[in-house]
Amino acid sequence: MLPRDGSNLNKKLDCLGLGIAPADLLLQIAAYPEAGAKIDALSMTIQGGGPIPTAMVTLARLGMKPGLIAAVGDDIFGRFVIGELKREGVETSFVKTKKNPTAIAMGWVEKGSGRRTIVLNREITVHPGEIDVTLLPRVKAVHLDGRDLPACLKLARWAKRNGAIVVFDIGSKRNDVTAILPLVDHLVCAEDFALPYTGAKKVPEAINRLRKICPGTIVITSGIEGAIGKETDGDFIRQKAFKVKAVDTTGAGDVYHGAYIYGLLKGWNLKKRMQFASAAAALKCRRPGGRLGIPTLKQVQTFLKRRNPTYA
Repeated sequence: MLPRDGSNLNKKLDCLGLGIAPADLLLQIAAYPEAGAKIDALSMTIQGGGPIPTAMVTLARLGMKPGLIAAVGDDIFGRFVIGELKREGVETSFVKTKKNPTAIAMGWVEKGSGRRTIVLNREITVHPGEIDVTLLPRVKAVHLDGRDLPACLKLARWAKRNGAIVVFDIGSKRNDVTAILPLVDHLVCAEDFALPYTGAKKVPEAINRLRKICPGTIVITSGIEGAIGKETDGDFIRQKAFKVKAVDTTGAGDVYHGAYIYGLLKGWNLKKRMQFASAAAALKCRRPGGRLGIPTLKQVQTFLKRRNPTYA
């Protein structure tokens, strides 16, 4: 997974991510059809996707130095994914090219509402044995998605030994990620994971239940309903979602994570991190796909200086 010449040992990264790296093929449609119907797409966009890669691109656009551990196929989509990451300023020397096909995420995005449905085809993984931690660069944080859990556990344990912050993202209840939660310093997850995982009916209750497993800061995002967060010994912090003319919500949560990590590395308090991340996520939604709308630092700062409307 890593270069064997030790060239990464002298590098310094702000954040190193580990997660799936698909190519996103997104079709915009006028409205969702009934089952069995045939419709024409209004447009199509092809971009790199995946929660962790998109968060790393967000960090790069905000001025940080991120890197990615992932696996792609030796095919046109794999070359596309790596090329896009390089152009964005993400360190890709940790990305392994395999014979398996690159993961593909195919999505429908409804015009007007920005609602989307994504289907992922993935036949490629990162195994823990492919990560030589002795060759990893110095990092301030690692960001994980839990898909390849054994590899994520290995990187999380390495991070804890080396004083790096562990941030974890999970959007829905898929594989059992319980084993990694005690290692997480910042759990920033979606309501779609937190409520079914904990059995709670409300977000604050879910946070309190997650606290029994995860000792760190917990933030739960709920789309246009905003986000609620709580540090270990703090009060609940509530952040409303900013209202924008949404074109596509794909990647909004991933951008939220990248912007949250930016604030974390800057030493901001939880309230400021959540406000900044909410603004960055909202700005992303004004453009199609997960990457086109990712804002720069100046764009987020300018947005926050205005009196922007929020959802109730």
